Amino acid sequence: MSAPGLGAFSHVTIGVANLDKALSFWQKNFGLAVRIDRQGPDAILGTLWGIDPQAITRQAIVGTPTGLGRWAAAGAMHLVEFRDPLPPVRQGAKAWDLLPKNLDLYTTDLPARYLELEAAGHQFRARWAEMRAGQHLFREVQMPGHDEINVVLIEATDPDYGTTMSPEGYAGIGPLVTIVPDVKAETVFYRDVLGMATTIELQLSGPDIERTAGLPSGAGLGLRVFGDPDEPLGRIEIIEYQQLEGDDLYPRARPPATGILHMNYQVKALAPIRARLRAAQIEIAEHGTLSTMYGSGPILSCHSPAGFRIEIQGET
Repeated sequence: MSAPGLGAFSHVTIGVANLDKALSFWQKNFGLAVRIDRQGPDAILGTLWGIDPQAITRQAIVGTPTGLGRWAAAGAMHLVEFRDPLPPVRQGAKAWDLLPKNLDLYTTDLPARYLELEAAGHQFRARWAEMRAGQHLFREVQMPGHDEINVVLIEATDPDYGTTMSPEGYAGIGPLVTIVPDVKAETVFYRDVLGMATTIELQLSGPDIERTAGLPSGAGLGLRVFGDPDEPLGRIEIIEYQQLEGDDLYPRARPPATGILHMNYQVKALAPIRARLRAAQIEIAEHGTLSTMYGSGPILSCHSPAGFRIEIQGET
């Protein structure tokens, strides 16, 4: 298809039980900053998500500050506090269960960041590991976040991953990682239907990836990352584990659950994206023109083949 496709996501929506606790986690540890903080119910989001507006008690947009009051244009988080939240999406989940799993933050000098966080009392799944995949060299470590979110810190030596960091040495969300049952079907959706560029494609196996990801011996994975090749933030990463069959937990990722719920894209016009989705016979929900705290314009939503919800908002 020749119609314009999607690039980087604007933000990922995350349900939280306690917004103050969540904000403290992102601000104190990683230097991310609050763009907007709003108290009270939200009738617009209630309509968009099909929930009681009173279920929403507070919300905030958090992202990478780039100086002089400016913010990174992609890879932000929309944290939404619910009055009576449902259990976390990842509650009791195995490492290979099918769900939105990780929020990956880019950093520099991961060994130093690891020691800083360890000294501050944080625990990790395992010590940081170094992995080489083709021309790419990565250092990576996983740590638990609030509401059972899994946070992955990544140092990428490739200059293509250069982005503005916070004073503490971290950027916003680079890849948002989802575990899927069929990487080929997801690839058709993100690359061919939504028109995203493939920025990386890897097969990983061996003791380092087993230890880092918490996999049994002999298991490996195939991964692909999609987004804007010129913007390291706001990408979507899909992983299919090999020799492992996970439970489908995507139905949990609905407000008012806590944890990773969906991602949002901002585009100038919805018509080209709508046309691509309809041509591929992807079911679309049209929500009309809404004025949210992160923008005003018509919104549609759909789901990936695995079941991950995507919201796309055009301009008015």
